[in-house]
Amino acid sequence: MYQRKENGNIQLLPYDKFLQNGAESLSDEELLAIILRTGTKGEDAVTLACRVLDACGERRGIEGLHHVTTKRLMQISGIGEVKAVKLKAIAELSNRIAKAKVRPDVCFRHPGEVADAYMEQMRHLEKEHCMAVFTDSKDRRITDVKLSIGNLNTSIMSAREIFRQALMCNAASVILLHNHPSGDPTPSKEDIALTLRLKEASQIMEIPLLDHIIIGDNTYISLREKGVL
Repeated sequence: MYQRKENGNIQLLPYDKFLQNGAESLSDEELLAIILRTGTKGEDAVTLACRVLDACGERRGIEGLHHVTTKRLMQISGIGEVKAVKLKAIAELSNRIAKAKVRPDVCFRHPGEVADAYMEQMRHLEKEHCMAVFTDSKDRRITDVKLSIGNLNTSIMSAREIFRQALMCNAASVILLHNHPSGDPTPSKEDIALTLRLKEASQIMEIPLLDHIIIGDNTYISLREKGVL
């Protein structure tokens, strides 16, 4: 079993620690070290992993892999194209795992259930993404549709497009979501004004707008809970 010495104590290397104690026993750095496999001259893979996480800046840690670019990773001594691609692949896999957790027929009866379902795939986005979730008469999700991608501060949601999509899938109601890249889900005046306009449109179309949920960094705000809807 491969081992290393640290401060005079015998330490299990990450791979062996994984086999002996399970993945949950490893730190973020140790998990990354297993992916990286090797370090550089004079440092081991764990030390290189620490430098990778440091390169994520204010978002230091595993979450930072969603935001650091492949080009920036390749500027780190010891990280070439292959390792950079592997690291970004981890971030993309985490996104896809989060999406896969949303079952096709999941029931949404509370804003927290909607936020939990979409939090991981939306909270890391660098631009505002707007999504509509269409549900049936029993609050089961029929499908979700990405409506628009805006810049860092604004996005456009078209009432016409939302209710066209709702009619196409025979939806009984709709829930809107969008993220705030700043991480703060506090609604802007524009968010509130837009929600009120869409509420009016939903009443005309007789397809209720159940909620408008704003996703922040591991937090959310429901405009229904805020009394806007």
